[in-house]
Amino acid sequence: MRFQQLVKFLSRFLGNRFQQNFGMETKNLVKEGKAEVLYPPYVFYNPVQEFNRDLTIAVISQFAKEKLIPQTKSAIKKEGDKSPEAEDQIKSSEDEEVLIAGKCYDKGLRIFEGLAASGLRSVRFGLEIPGVKEIVANDFDKSAVEIIKKNIELNKMEHLIKASYGDAAMVMYQNREKENRFDVIDLDPYGSPHLFLDAAVQAVSDGGLLCITCTDAAVLCGNTPETCHSKYGSVSLRTKYCHEMALRIILRSVESHANRYSRYTEPLLSVSVDFYFRVFVRVYSGQGKVKRSLSKLSTVYHCVGCGSFKLQRMGLMIPTKGVGNYKYTAGNGPVVKESCDNCGFRYIVGGPVWAEEMHCPDFVQRVIDSVDEEKEQFNTAKRIVGMLSMIKEELHDIPFYYTMDGLCGVLHCEMLSFPALRSAFLNSGHRVSLSHCAKDSIKTDAPSSFVWDVMRAWTKEKPVKERHLQDNTPCKAILSKPCTEEVSFELHPNSNPESRVKGLTRWQANPEKNWGPKPRAKRQAEGKNNGGTTESKKTKKNLQIESSSNGEKDSRPCRHFKKGHCKLGDSCKFVH
Repeated sequence: MRFQQLVKFLSRFLGNRFQQNFGMETKNLVKEGKAEVLYPPYVFYNPVQEFNRDLTIAVISQFAKEKLIPQTKSAIKKEGDKSPEAEDQIKSSEDEEVLIAGKCYDKGLRIFEGLAASGLRSVRFGLEIPGVKEIVANDFDKSAVEIIKKNIELNKMEHLIKASYGDAAMVMYQNREKENRFDVIDLDPYGSPHLFLDAAVQAVSDGGLLCITCTDAAVLCGNTPETCHSKYGSVSLRTKYCHEMALRIILRSVESHANRYSRYTEPLLSVSVDFYFRVFVRVYSGQGKVKRSLSKLSTVYHCVGCGSFKLQRMGLMIPTKGVGNYKYTAGNGPVVKESCDNCGFRYIVGGPVWAEEMHCPDFVQRVIDSVDEEKEQFNTAKRIVGMLSMIKEELHDIPFYYTMDGLCGVLHCEMLSFPALRSAFLNSGHRVSLSHCAKDSIKTDAPSSFVWDVMRAWTKEKPVKERHLQDNTPCKAILSKPCTEEVSFELHPNSNPESRVKGLTRWQANPEKNWGPKPRAKRQAEGKNNGGTTESKKTKKNLQIESSSNGEKDSRPCRHFKKGHCKLGDSCKFVH
């Protein structure tokens, strides 16, 4: 309301020019979180990604608490003063551990948003993330930068946020010196972030946080593996577990860029959400740890018949004499035969992918606790808690998963209940979990042979119809083999995961009608009319219609004139 009153007040003194150049934009005012920003038609904004922004704020806020608060204590302890005064100082610092959002801290975080558009994300960072020193909101569109400046003024964030006009990669390259590096870099491009990764891993501080979004899901999920290889350096496969494979391809790509500069990464959180992927990784320096990167990667062998998969490590770490000493060698292989042991079909090869943990479970739990305490801050708090709870339940050391419809689809059998399927693995001593990437997923440490033993046992209770048992099909090849292990579908006490028992919002319904990726924002042309819209080229038809509407006779008659039914006769125009 105060902003609308300001517009009316200024319009009295500046007249129509203010209304034309500025007042029209007030109609597109968006409120999200604590921020209120202008949103003109030529600046990109997607309301569906509010979950993305909420999650990012929750993660960076927790990162800020863990990074900044220990600095105060360690600075006091480094002095070596054990006097009562020093102890009181440490105690007082603990009492002042509550960092305040919107306040400028001299030793706080420096945050860089490379593609800010309207600046909504940066404004929310300033208003909602505690312990911030400076936020740089950058965009390569002059019109967008002008809107960012107005939004900074509108939210009174001039002391924290600075608008920047320039290429995001160049801005990061200019700040790659140690004293100029950013503590947090947020990249949320339209499509792939591959153009910015080289600059990002250099411009982030030691132990700093990279927040990266990828919306080119079709490329990462196997539709165009050659494009994926050109952008990310890995071959993507179109499989049931393609969304987790996409996350692991992104993590490998970031790691690869970091390794070139004697740096390595540690993932904090990796999520597949709606139509995009989002990863949060910390970047560290250390040549010794960089040598371990090869052993963190794997190639993927995927059976085109039954969908079974196996991973082959690209490198090995062999312990030698002394603590923490290793010999690094190439991986052993192949881990599969020429054809699949389960169905006899061929394998295709993808990767390399990140084969280590994609999340830090302890950090994920701390974010859950933080969001639980401040639920009123986020509109998507329920979904954040639900999804992170699922992620915490995942088997973090097991890459990829099967899906229930995928397994039943190969055998053309009836679907079995989720608790019964989980019980079959748990009763045999294997671990099992869901994956946040798919609703009916089964992530397990059991070998693929036991997975198909479970399905064979199920088809004995619910037989497959004869018409599906055709020669040279995975279905007949699998069911023609006997079970090698005993399978029990007796309900196990842990058959229902905790997140399901609590009824958490693990998967959200469609947020709005026709939701999904929005079209790329178009830059505003240099020549603008008073209304702020670009002058479009007028076609011949438009000119004729315009001239007829101005009273000039159009040479073309209407359709009724051709049939002889026009009442206007010779005075007939194209537009009546």
